[in-house]
Amino acid sequence: MKPKHVMIIAGEASGDLHGSKLVRTICNKKKGIYFCGIGGQALKKAGVEILVDASELSVVGITEVFSKIPNLFRAIATVKRHLKSIKPDLVILIDFPDFNLKIASAAKKLDIPVLYYISPQVWAWRPGRVKIIRKLVNHVAVILPFEEDFYRKHNVPVTFVGHPLLDNYAKNDYHQSSSLETKERADLQTCNVKRVENENHDIPVIGLLPGSRDREVIRHLPVMLDAAQILKGRVKNIKFIISIAPSVEKKHVEEILKKHKEISDYELTTEDVKKVFEMCRIAVAASGTVTLEAAISGTPTVIIYKVSPVSYWLGKLMVQVKNFGLVNLIAGENIVPELLQDEASPKHIANTVFNMLNDAKGLQKLRKKLFEIRDMLGGPGASERVAEIALNMMEKKY
Repeated sequence: MKPKHVMIIAGEASGDLHGSKLVRTICNKKKGIYFCGIGGQALKKAGVEILVDASELSVVGITEVFSKIPNLFRAIATVKRHLKSIKPDLVILIDFPDFNLKIASAAKKLDIPVLYYISPQVWAWRPGRVKIIRKLVNHVAVILPFEEDFYRKHNVPVTFVGHPLLDNYAKNDYHQSSSLETKERADLQTCNVKRVENENHDIPVIGLLPGSRDREVIRHLPVMLDAAQILKGRVKNIKFIISIAPSVEKKHVEEILKKHKEISDYELTTEDVKKVFEMCRIAVAASGTVTLEAAISGTPTVIIYKVSPVSYWLGKLMVQVKNFGLVNLIAGENIVPELLQDEASPKHIANTVFNMLNDAKGLQKLRKKLFEIRDMLGGPGASERVAEIALNMMEKKY
């Protein structure tokens, strides 16, 4: 019997990680499947033949796309050639919408089924894309609870599979926060034990998470370090953990730290952010998936984001939601502070963190709300659920 072939496309760091978990899960369920596609080190380690490295394609903001146009066109051509030559049994697309919808179009012409995992945020901007998705995609696996209703209203085949971040938490360690009436009960969770110890010893630890892309780190880390310097002068014994994603080039971080030698009370780490959140009383994080991981761990967070002025202006014209932080979008209200563009200044960040540190009851209430957000994300097992959909699509059961 001919072995099954799957093409998987993940153009960003988070998609690479979630895609690698999905590939491993599929392979555990069914042996002998060949995977190829676009991704990074995580997908490569999972056994995927990398046709184009995702680092050549990743961009931040609207204007930054222009510098990567030649790479994007070359990558599309490469993928199209492989679609025609190997005719995979399934194409799995992960986020990265403008690129991936072009791949979906090519697959549709070749009558290759398409599964979109971690769908485009069409509910936030350019909602007209949902018509394209309905035409080109056979099934959408969504990871945010409100997305399922959105796609159903537009007659797109959809399944809410839960958020893959929850797969980092063992099922027997996962507790429903609806039964947690106090911070003390919430802190029985492993992810909070170290943070409680820090609070008892009155050593406030602040996590600084500047993003998973080089450009994000270049924009955010200097601002975060300037805010840290302000906080050092206002908060006794304060310490900082700077969490750098493995996808970020170390040279950028080293150059920034050289210019901020006055900041000495920090630990630099590339460890799993779950471990970082265990230590933090509060995190300052660039908007993105990591802010949701902070919520899952119950860590109060200040969300910041800065892009080029042109990208910001274009974004304001196109984005149709009030919030940009995933936590607030899921909650349907502002539960964690958001500081965008000029508001994400060292002074504003420092003041926001300082006020949160001095509001113990507020932090307690916020943690409870964050655990409620976690419960809305579907529980562990997203990769298992998507793997079942993928295998059924390969067997023509979807």
